[in-house]
Amino acid sequence: MSTRTFLSAKPLLKARTLCYVHRTIVVVLLGVFLLSGCAQDQYQLRADVIKDHVENFYTHLKSNRVSAAIHENEQIELMADQMAETVKKRGQMQGTTPVEREFALMKTARETAAQNWIALGQYFSIKQQPEKSRATYQRVVDTYTEPTERSYREQAARALKDLAIISEPSPDVTR
Repeated sequence: MSTRTFLSAKPLLKARTLCYVHRTIVVVLLGVFLLSGCAQDQYQLRADVIKDHVENFYTHLKSNRVSAAIHENEQIELMADQMAETVKKRGQMQGTTPVEREFALMKTARETAAQNWIALGQYFSIKQQPEKSRATYQRVVDTYTEPTERSYREQAARALKDLAIISEPSPDVTR
């Protein structure tokens, strides 16, 4: 009878081992799936955050919530400044690929913020607030000084000239 017990225990042991192996595989696969969801591309995540700030900027502007729109744009500029610091630090420590990606994202953030400031200047012009418009365009000229940002400076400078034309007193025709 002891032989029978031993023989019948062998399949039971085999079944338990197989069950243990299956459970282990399921746990490992579950862990892999969970970790892969957490390990999303950090650059894509930050690009999505920038996109959200841009959408919020224009939503606030359309709703005449100028202070909130300015805050959203300042958040984009802050992200760009943080990325610039990261590029400086990593440029000395790592290879070029992560630094290049960080630099590209930083450049995108700065360009987006510049475009938003120009849009805000246009908003103030439309709302017939030339002083605010002028200050906003001047901010672009003063802040975006990199060679790659020249087009934004030029656009803001042209807008400043246009504002000067609009706000100049009309010559007296009766003289």
